[in-house]
Amino acid sequence: MKEFLLFAVMWWSRLKLFLVDIIKPALQLTRKNNHSLEPQEIIPKSVNYHFTRICNYSCGFCFHTAKTSFMLDLENAIIGLKMLKKAGMEKINFSGGEPFMPLKGNHLGEMVKYCKQNLKLASVTIVSNGSLITENWFKNYGKYLDILAISCDSFDEETNKAIGRGQGTKNHIAQLYKVKKWCSQYNVLFKINTVVNSLNCDEDMVEKIRELNPIRWKVFQCLLIDGENAGPDALRNAEQFYIDDETFDKFLRVHQELVCLVPESNVKMQNSYLILDEYMRFLDCRGGSKIPSKSILDIGVKNALKFSGFDEVMFKKRGGIYKWSKEANSLDW
Repeated sequence: MKEFLLFAVMWWSRLKLFLVDIIKPALQLTRKNNHSLEPQEIIPKSVNYHFTRICNYSCGFCFHTAKTSFMLDLENAIIGLKMLKKAGMEKINFSGGEPFMPLKGNHLGEMVKYCKQNLKLASVTIVSNGSLITENWFKNYGKYLDILAISCDSFDEETNKAIGRGQGTKNHIAQLYKVKKWCSQYNVLFKINTVVNSLNCDEDMVEKIRELNPIRWKVFQCLLIDGENAGPDALRNAEQFYIDDETFDKFLRVHQELVCLVPESNVKMQNSYLILDEYMRFLDCRGGSKIPSKSILDIGVKNALKFSGFDEVMFKKRGGIYKWSKEANSLDW
């Protein structure tokens, strides 16, 4: 009996050595390999906050339409902005709808001021149609703004009207030149966004863009988003404005001499933006529509980002990180 017990103890001791020396390292290697397959955590360096869907224009291809009139009050918006900053945000872009509509631009201005003055973000930018911007806004908030992008799809006013980029008797192109002047006067970097579509795809804009001399000219291919500008539930029907890749490439070739040109095809654009809607929900566009996460105010930034559909590789490939502050660009002046 004693011999049997001694044999059992020796056998168990050798088995433990086997478990420690052989199986444990194998398990550690498996865990390590499995860990490497886990998706990397998204850091929201650059966020596009579409805080309102209301707009005074009616662009036929708009992909963020007035499906709701909701807008967070300033207090809750600031809570969300602080959360984004803590999660790693370096750049915020305010958009709409038309961001200068609520409170005649003062709601936007206070968020711009807070992001630069309190959060000390490296870059605070705006995309606007430009129609409601006044010099007084620049006097109050211009020093807190790095870049102002104005959407302009044509230098023919009739084409702009046919697209829906206009209101009443206002001249969109004349306002564009005014805003350019104010940007220069109040030290705000000036940018132009253009959507290439069926109505402007044959237009040569080289001389006008050279004259306005934006730091960047973002040229987008008209994008169809189900539920926004395509499909039975959409407020817009952009199919008549849609162009194929060959037509888009032709437009780019005509303008290729312009060093400010930054082209974005549908492939580059669709999933490479972190889009936050009016409820502060990230929008996943991978399926050709916009599927919202829950609000970052309810589940936090990290959890909401899991449902963003964000393609960080494409974000970097399309040049999403650039000299996006006034300070960085001033080194070249």
